[in-house]
Amino acid sequence: QVQLVESGGGLVQAGGSLRLSCAASGRTISTCPMGWFRQAPGKEREFVAAINWPGESTRYADSVKGRFTISRDNAKNTANLQMNSLKPEDTAVYYCAAVAQRYSGRVFLNAAEYNYWGQGTQVTVSS
Repeated sequence: QVQLVESGGGLVQAGGSLRLSCAASGRTISTCPMGWFRQAPGKEREFVAAINWPGESTRYADSVKGRFTISRDNAKNTANLQMNSLKPEDTAVYYCAAVAQRYSGRVFLNAAEYNYWGQGTQVTVSS
């Protein structure tokens, strides 16, 4: 079983930056595809970014392309989301997730394909 814990959320002004981290315990995620999703109040959870194993392929939602960067540190068993040029519409709870299928070169975009989820971290962007 994998436990995921997100950190790095907080309150930031529009135009600012935050770096989210996702740490795993219980089992390594260094060989698992990873993703970040977010859910704003009153809205459905949406895809933000994803990265394959070992990390050379990434995909982004159009709304964050060019501003967010997903990365992974397989040695540290972590995944990260660097968020720059933040906008008020980025305000949401951000979740990291992992796919149980190991050593997969695919990038997974659908939340239903992810097996493990963190509890989420709040990101609030003020205007």
